[in-house]
Amino acid sequence: MERDYKARKEAFVSNLAGGSIDEINAVALVASALLQVSALLWSTLQSRLSFFTPYTPAALLTDFLLNVGGILFATTIYSASPLLLNILLLSPVALILLTSRRVRPRQKQAKPSRHAQQNATQTQNLAPFPVHPFLTTYRAAMMVVTCSAILAVDFPIFPRRFAKVENWGTSLMDLGVGSFVFSAGVVSARAILKTQVTAKSALSRQSNLFQRLVAAFRHSIPLLVLGLIRLYSVKGLDYAEHVTEYGVHWNFFFTLGLLPPFVEIFHTLYSVIRSYEVLTLLIITAYQVTLESTDLKAYILVSPRGPDLLSKNREGVFSFIGYLAIFLSGRATGLRIIPRGTTDIKPSAAQQARRRVLVSLAIAAISWSVFFIFNSTPAFGYGAGIPVSRRLANMPYVLWVSAFNNAQILLFCVTETLLFPSVHRATDKETERQETKFATSRIMAAFNKNGLVVFLVANLLTGAVNLSFNTLDANAWQSLAILIAYMALVTAFALGLDASGLKLKI
Repeated sequence: MERDYKARKEAFVSNLAGGSIDEINAVALVASALLQVSALLWSTLQSRLSFFTPYTPAALLTDFLLNVGGILFATTIYSASPLLLNILLLSPVALILLTSRRVRPRQKQAKPSRHAQQNATQTQNLAPFPVHPFLTTYRAAMMVVTCSAILAVDFPIFPRRFAKVENWGTSLMDLGVGSFVFSAGVVSARAILKTQVTAKSALSRQSNLFQRLVAAFRHSIPLLVLGLIRLYSVKGLDYAEHVTEYGVHWNFFFTLGLLPPFVEIFHTLYSVIRSYEVLTLLIITAYQVTLESTDLKAYILVSPRGPDLLSKNREGVFSFIGYLAIFLSGRATGLRIIPRGTTDIKPSAAQQARRRVLVSLAIAAISWSVFFIFNSTPAFGYGAGIPVSRRLANMPYVLWVSAFNNAQILLFCVTETLLFPSVHRATDKETERQETKFATSRIMAAFNKNGLVVFLVANLLTGAVNLSFNTLDANAWQSLAILIAYMALVTAFALGLDASGLKLKI
């Protein structure tokens, strides 16, 4: 009976065809709209009613329903009518915006220093690389979607068109795994920016490759250990697995663990090619040319699995090239949006800096989209018409993930700019801290602060649920109850870590 159930589980997530590019883009647009609408409603409630300050039990429940429950409902009970869910969320937004004015957090009055009075145009009290609420919300949203989907996919209530496809086409989960890597690339830019400020010369920034590789491997060790633990757990517990996803032994933790050292190697090229976008295109173009001009594509997709480790894990090994390109693309975005962009505290200077960020994100989103269209479709007879493949992590997949995530960040940034303009106009560190806290969901901040640890706990809970419950035969209400309880536990864990002040790095 257990063997039969395992076979059913594996069949449930295998050989899925996804859908056409147009259909999948429509699904992605719906998911994107839901994330944006949920963030917009949260921002409207906070900016106009200060609903989440103080953070009462009612505020906590509303925060959970909007930022966690929204995406869970959109991919389950509202999957057939996402427009209705968006209307339900947008209606109070319109009502509140039309009937109330923006409020600001109460700020402590501080006496200006003599130096500040003498030199009021310099932001010496402000960090050059501030914490951006829109970036926190974006990264946390990606984490919430990922944590929700890794368990929801095991229930019939989660549509099969949202699950990872076998070979060609994409889905919501295909987009999610790429977005997870992209968001990691975005925040990795902060370390690069700090190094550029502290290093005395360009030569010193590039000459310490060995030290940076050692640090990268230290960061990789915990992730590789987690990958080994997952490997032995799956094999030891005879857990249902989708072998063609990454291979017989490979899993996503190995991909995450190997990214840091390879990224550092490619970072050495940054002194020669001063654009991570160009590096991304060079890597993925070389990979795609190899796929098309050799037998590599057939080897990955249809070749019998031999006894050697490479043959057994060829999906994970070769798709790593695509994920590396996605990471570098994310870093390119991070380098543009993380810096403050001005040393002048005048409102006009702050507005110009924010405008440059918005324009930069818009140009990036449009550029990656154009590349994707001409790469993956016939495009009026001029396109390459290469199908998207998450299993290969090929060129159109990388371009699609890059376009989608730049567009997502742009929309989050627009929401913050319109509803919380005081964040980027702050003239001192304490005001900026208060405005940033006011403009950030407590739950989203918690998910962002300990993202990888939360993801690990979500994986452990997913395994526990699958080992103790028959997910395949659960009805809609049983499925929804389990998924809500699961996400509540994951959220409680994230909030607990945040409340204790712990920031665990893996």
